[in-house]
Amino acid sequence: MKALIIVDIQYDFLEGGSLEVPGGNEVIPLINGLQKDYELIVATQDWHPSHHKSFAAEHPGKNEFEIIDLNGLSQVLWPVHCVQGRHGSEFHDDLEIRKIEAIFRKGMNPEVDSYSGFFDNGRRKNTGLNGYLKDRNVDEVHICGLAADFCVNYTANDALDLGYKTVIIENATRPIDPDNWEKIKRDFELKGGLLYN
Repeated sequence: MKALIIVDIQYDFLEGGSLEVPGGNEVIPLINGLQKDYELIVATQDWHPSHHKSFAAEHPGKNEFEIIDLNGLSQVLWPVHCVQGRHGSEFHDDLEIRKIEAIFRKGMNPEVDSYSGFFDNGRRKNTGLNGYLKDRNVDEVHICGLAADFCVNYTANDALDLGYKTVIIENATRPIDPDNWEKIKRDFELKGGLLYN
C-alpha cells in the first residue's frame, strides 16, 4: 500500500512566518487535491520546546543561519519557529486535515534537531512513523510539504534507507535554497528515489 506523508504545513514555514519558505503557500491547494488519491495519509509537525538549541536566540553572539556543532552534529541556527502551543506551530487553516490519520511530532528534544519525520538528526530516537507504516503494510511513500531541501529531503532519504519505494511530489514542495535543492534532487535519484510532479 502507498501512503502520503504531508510534511510541516505550519504557519511559521508559510507566508509571514518566522522561517518562511518562499512560495510555501502555493503547495497547500495542491496537497489538498492530492489527498483523494491515497487511502492512508499522515502528517509531520515540527514541535519545539521554547528553548530549543537549534534556535540562534539560544546562542549569544551567534547569528541566524550560522552553522555550529551541536552535541556532535552540524547544526544550522534557525530563527525561533514552531514552538509548542504557539500559533506558528499550528497547521495552516487552509490545509485539509480530515483525512490525516496520524500526526508525528518531531524536534521535541531541545538538544538535537529533527528534520526527518522518522528520526532525529542523530538517529538517537525514532518518532514511531516507521512502525506505524509497517503495521499498515505500507511499502511506498509519497512525500510533500515543506521545506524541500530540509524536512522533506531528510524524510525521503530516511524512507529510502528503511526500504520504502519513495517519491517526492515535486510540485507540492518548495525549497529554502533552490540551488541546493537541484543537487539534493540529483543525489536522491541516484540513491533510488523518484520525483513526480
